[in-house]
Amino acid sequence: MAQHFTCLLIDDDTDDQEIFILALKQIDDNIGCQVFDNGRTAIETLKQAPELPNYIFLDLNMPLMDGRQCLQAIRQISRLDDVPVIIYSTSSDPKDKQETLKLGAGHYIEKQASLPQLVKKLEYFF
Repeated sequence: MAQHFTCLLIDDDTDDQEIFILALKQIDDNIGCQVFDNGRTAIETLKQAPELPNYIFLDLNMPLMDGRQCLQAIRQISRLDDVPVIIYSTSSDPKDKQETLKLGAGHYIEKQASLPQLVKKLEYFF
């Protein structure tokens, strides 16, 4: 990998967080990933972060602030205009994909049943 990539994962499920990190490590051990278990904390951090991530991966179903609300808040922060937000959800409902793309998500990927499948999906971004 010629460039050092960083990403931010916003997902309240610790198992999904661990699998995501494992998948990134299989792609490239140098990919940095900051994890947040809720959208509110992630938004506050993003507003003040000295460096922005290359990508934001966002779950839809979370307490406090769901993924749609978080996506809308992210898209209201002008310094994040060029940071792609990828929805990372268990939902395969086409309505969820359509709604989140309209709200400003760049991509939508479903959580995968196996680590190799997730690696294959994430390789596209890295």
